[in-house]
Amino acid sequence: MVKAGGDSTVTVVVAFAANLAVALAKTVASVLSGSASMTAEAAHSWADTGNEIFLLIANRRSTRDADERRPLGYGREAYVWSLLAAVGLFVVGAAVSIWRGVSELLHGADSAEDYRIAYIVLAVSFVLEGTSLLQSLRQLRRDAEHLKSDVLRYAFETSDPTVRAVFAEDSAALIGILIAFAGILLHQLTGDVVWDALGSILVGLVLGGVALVLINRNRIFLTGEAGPERLQQALRERLASFPEVASVRFLRPEFIGPKQIFVIASVDLIGDAVESSVARTLRMLEHRFEDDVPEIREAVLTVSEPDDAGIAVLVTTDPKTSESDSGPAGAPDVQSDPAKGAEDRSDWSDEGGATPTGPAEDA
Repeated sequence: MVKAGGDSTVTVVVAFAANLAVALAKTVASVLSGSASMTAEAAHSWADTGNEIFLLIANRRSTRDADERRPLGYGREAYVWSLLAAVGLFVVGAAVSIWRGVSELLHGADSAEDYRIAYIVLAVSFVLEGTSLLQSLRQLRRDAEHLKSDVLRYAFETSDPTVRAVFAEDSAALIGILIAFAGILLHQLTGDVVWDALGSILVGLVLGGVALVLINRNRIFLTGEAGPERLQQALRERLASFPEVASVRFLRPEFIGPKQIFVIASVDLIGDAVESSVARTLRMLEHRFEDDVPEIREAVLTVSEPDDAGIAVLVTTDPKTSESDSGPAGAPDVQSDPAKGAEDRSDWSDEGGATPTGPAEDA
């Protein structure tokens, strides 16, 4: 079994350091410039910084080994803490940004802003957020190449919620910086505060959309995600490739944590081994399956039931139990004398045996 904690932890730590520096810089710039867009960006960065703490907790708790209380491990805790981080992004980042923009539209007035500070901070923030995004992209690209998938598709489907969260949040941060830059620039050129307020609202909408996607993905993995069809097909083909397996009748994978899969499968085995031998073969196949696919935390294999055709064959091959039709129709039910042969169907009366009308007679 592989653990997702190593690479993901590095990715989250890099994101935390970048977001903390960006949040401090944006806060100072928002106070000095009075820009609504910059205030929205500061709220966004503080939300991301807090989220990285949740993601670090997710990595630490989800990689704990299985015990008696949790025989399949603690992998699903990653989705719980990542879900909390996504909710935080929605509440602190999106809601505050939209509220700040709406307030600026309703009550704001033109004011002198230090645009130079705002531009400098946005440029530095873009570099820091870009560095964090590149780290998450490196991890995603490496894992996607291993599974022969493109990066964006893998980022959406991956069972590792922390690297998905960092990638999504950093992407949203870069988009937000560009929106804030446009809002501040239009405000400077036109002198109309509406552009700055609209920039803040747009940043909030982007964060809200990203947060909803992250919330939904964590919800799906918490409630039981089987993974994409190509993953299920790959597992089915791998299990069917074992020489002891004739066919795979049923296979159901379920993610129980980042890069951790629990598999239940029903197989047909080659040959007609006795029950004790079948049990040993199944246990051996389970261990081999887990060793061949490191992502499998545990596999449970059973022998499939006979299909309808097999049952029909068994029924038709049972011996007949109907009465014999030997002898003339309506004749008494007497036992032929084996000493004389079965051809004349004689009774035993001439030998002192039983007769059709009574008990045995003395010779």
